[in-house]
Amino acid sequence: MFAQLKSAIGAGLASRFRRLCGWLGLLLAAMLVAAPGRAAQSESRSHGQLRIYFVDVEGGQATLFVTPDGHSLLVDTGWADHNDRDADRIVAAAKQAGITRLDYVLITHYHGDHVGGAPQLAEAIPIGTFFDHGPDREEAPVSGWQFTKAGYDAYMKLLATGKYKHVVLHADEKLPVRGLEATVVSANGTVMDRPLPGAGAANSTCGTADQDPEGFQDPDMSENGRAVAIVIQFGRVRILDPADLTWDRERMLMCPVNKLGHVNLYIVGNHGMAGATSPVLVYGIAPQVAIMDNGATKGGGIPALDLIRNAPGKPVLWQLHDAERSGEHNTDPERIANLEAPTGRGPSEVNDKGYMLIVTVSRDERFAILNQRTGQSQEYRAN
Repeated sequence: MFAQLKSAIGAGLASRFRRLCGWLGLLLAAMLVAAPGRAAQSESRSHGQLRIYFVDVEGGQATLFVTPDGHSLLVDTGWADHNDRDADRIVAAAKQAGITRLDYVLITHYHGDHVGGAPQLAEAIPIGTFFDHGPDREEAPVSGWQFTKAGYDAYMKLLATGKYKHVVLHADEKLPVRGLEATVVSANGTVMDRPLPGAGAANSTCGTADQDPEGFQDPDMSENGRAVAIVIQFGRVRILDPADLTWDRERMLMCPVNKLGHVNLYIVGNHGMAGATSPVLVYGIAPQVAIMDNGATKGGGIPALDLIRNAPGKPVLWQLHDAERSGEHNTDPERIANLEAPTGRGPSEVNDKGYMLIVTVSRDERFAILNQRTGQSQEYRAN
């Protein structure tokens, strides 16, 4: 039906029709949430649990947090284009969570795999507030700066409509998300001054395993070094999302003292690519579980995979994709959401299932990870 409309009345009107269908779907979801005993209601009032949806945006980031009372925070929006793929997947995750709007969207930095999908997402679902770190300062000769500028300019155009509240974040601030204790630990290249509660011990890794990777520029002048990193505390479970924060900023958080403390759930920095996920950070936080939002051909590098596997406490690693070039260094298949790489682009993509990893966190010491591909979950007790 959509293809016939597109042929008959043009791509612009067909796109509007598609958006209208999306809005009708959200309205239906809202009706289900309001109806007692319906599945959507039980999903949005999930017995006091925080839910985290790791949306597959093929090597970018889009992580949706939904509180027990249905308040929402989306961290990043994936890529632009791809036939609205990433916006559609985020909206599908929101529907599954039983919510019809995004209260807050945090743009960690302005690389295209994090901010690119914002305009398309804003057309697909109501958004309340955008968070970011302030103006883009990435300039030539940083590789890919023109791509960064394109994403940033499109995001600024979106904010200029005046439809959304806009808040610039700073290190040491709390996010005003009801039901979620979220602290900004780094923003715009500056890290928090004081340790989090329970943190502050000396980090024995400092000075021994903190040599920059080959080719890394210290200090990093790209948007990665200015990324907004957050720590979420929900009950006894501590979650670190460093976005694409770089080794030099990780060192500022971890040396000479560990300002973050032990982390139960670590969202692997920069999709498991070089320049992030340093030994100083990983050894210092000693994560219990790590989730890598990599793509089939983007991220999931062997150094990061091996570092996490061999870190103190032997963290359990989950991945959004099997990393094609990393072979046996990937985690076990039952902990990988997508085993096949998509082929083609846009509407012609095949094997692109877009399975999610879904985490539920209780206020006590328990959390569980569900692999949407297999339907199987694994429960953990916070240590």
